[in-house]
Amino acid sequence: MKAIVYRDTGTPDVLRFVDRDLPEPGPGEVRVRVAVSGVNPTDWQARSGAGHPKHFPEITPHLDGAGTIDAVGEGVDHSRVGQRVWLFMAAAGRPTGTAAEFTVVPAEQAVPLPDDAGFDVGASLGVPALTAHRALTVAEDGPRRLGPGALDGKVVLAAGGAGAVGHAVIQLARWAGATVISTVSSPEKARLATAAGAHHVINYREGDPTAAIRTTAPDGVDIIAEVALGTNLALDLAVLRTRGTISTYANDGGKPVELDVLQNMVLNARFQFLILFLAGPEARAAAAQDVAAAVRDGAMPVGKEHGLPLHRFPLERTPDAHRAVESRMVGKVLVDITA
Repeated sequence: MKAIVYRDTGTPDVLRFVDRDLPEPGPGEVRVRVAVSGVNPTDWQARSGAGHPKHFPEITPHLDGAGTIDAVGEGVDHSRVGQRVWLFMAAAGRPTGTAAEFTVVPAEQAVPLPDDAGFDVGASLGVPALTAHRALTVAEDGPRRLGPGALDGKVVLAAGGAGAVGHAVIQLARWAGATVISTVSSPEKARLATAAGAHHVINYREGDPTAAIRTTAPDGVDIIAEVALGTNLALDLAVLRTRGTISTYANDGGKPVELDVLQNMVLNARFQFLILFLAGPEARAAAAQDVAAAVRDGAMPVGKEHGLPLHRFPLERTPDAHRAVESRMVGKVLVDITA
């Protein structure tokens, strides 16, 4: 099979397009013929060695993807052969990611993909969608699971609604019944957040974003899914309701975070810092189940018309795909592998 591998960490130039033997699924595993591989910031960060120790002599990158199960290992129902699936965390603690024509993953990390959902949708789920689910289910008063009605009466603020996680936050929160506000930095990103389903979109670089958010949510925001805590903290605290939650999955820009203890005490604010890999198997399993339900309901479409432009590269140009993600290209970067 054709695959992308790297033996040393570094720039995208360490990625090699090679031939490798077909992997065989072990007990509890499935082999997937990958159609589309999704690229996340975590993928290039692992490849670069930035805070991600390398544990295997050779690694095929990429956590997310979608394709068709073509073989199963011992203990896995043989009826899964031929099943369309989306994959998550394929390369987490393993050397076999989705940047290859075939990959092997634990069976529970291959989630059934409905026939009416394209592989583009499947490859765009994974890390962004599961992270978004986690961000929406950590508030003190719940909910712990998402579904239609789970967030009725709640106000959710998706910071950076044009990003992959922000896009998923908008879609999942809207599906679950929340009123969704998104902050963005440009008119084009505003159009994307609106297309994703945000009820109200605010350009935080114009006017008074606090007043604009408070107009929509006079009692404050229940849950903030935050991508740049250091930069946005003052705005977040100005619009957070008492006992509200700030769910932080990144700190874009790297601005240090300084907390006014008394201000946060008075708010009874909750800060939840998120990393999917350490969320625990139960939380990840629940997230995968709920995201799968949202996909079945048609709530997670992708493409520019749905707020998430797709940028495609063939497998042999995976280094260029990594460069696109590193350069913060707006939208979702996908690698096409098989038809």
